[in-house]
Amino acid sequence: MIIDAHSHWLPEEIIRNAHFFSPAWGDIEAQVSMMDKAGIDQAVLSYPTTNAHLKMGSFNEVARIYNDAIARIVVRFPDRFIGAAILPLGNSEEMVFELRRATEQLGFRALSLASSYNGVYLDDRTVWPIFEIAQKNRIPIFVHPQIINPIGSERVNDPLLTPVIEYVFDTTISIGKLLMADIFTLFPELTLIFSNFGGIITHVANRFDETYKMLRGINFVKDLGGNPTQFLKNIYVDTGGDKTTSNFLSALELLGTQHILWGSDWPAKKDIKGSQEAVSQLPLSQNEIKNILGETINNLLKGA
Repeated sequence: MIIDAHSHWLPEEIIRNAHFFSPAWGDIEAQVSMMDKAGIDQAVLSYPTTNAHLKMGSFNEVARIYNDAIARIVVRFPDRFIGAAILPLGNSEEMVFELRRATEQLGFRALSLASSYNGVYLDDRTVWPIFEIAQKNRIPIFVHPQIINPIGSERVNDPLLTPVIEYVFDTTISIGKLLMADIFTLFPELTLIFSNFGGIITHVANRFDETYKMLRGINFVKDLGGNPTQFLKNIYVDTGGDKTTSNFLSALELLGTQHILWGSDWPAKKDIKGSQEAVSQLPLSQNEIKNILGETINNLLKGA
């Protein structure tokens, strides 16, 4: 079974009110056709983060419209798509209300959150009630980089540098802040799936450990209860359509095959076969490759 852990679809109203997204992001028939050609059995639909809420009045309205539209897609293609609901970040009560509506009324089995929102990251206490519910009900949370004013954009706002560098570091900072807020200890069974290999977190894993040990030696950083990588190993990452060997090898070293999920990043990226072949050509067993291509995410979603 092949399951795409990172793909997107947007309803027309959000596309119309967002600054970047073309009608191609709302063409579900094209996505089904692509999946058929690439042998993809199912795909997770997660939110790419947009600025539509600025024109539409509030994130609450965006969440309602998006979740209702995704639910209709899942009803229309029940065997092909898994919806990940979005929540109106910033207010715990509103987030919990929409989470319950999405899961209990609309049938969602996953959530989609941005790495940050208005400069506030996922370690913020307003998000903790969501973590509690998600952990209790084994609901996977897919984390996509914040594309509206990600970290660094206040100093450099460039059409190439922002998506290439700042998106990646917003995700990396998000994971780092979760580590320092003890989220991995407080919610040990929480399933967090970070897109695009989790930014550069796997590349700086050894630096995390060595720097932490040095700073603990002079009592300059709090006691985490173990080396950082002990906790970072709990996260999941998707491949985001990547074909770079170094990213795969770095992720395998930290996370192993059980915490890496293949994702296409459709429709942003089009070389679906190329990103699949990047997995199949890794020096792994056939079972390990099957895990990355779909078995692991299938098992995670079964538990929701």
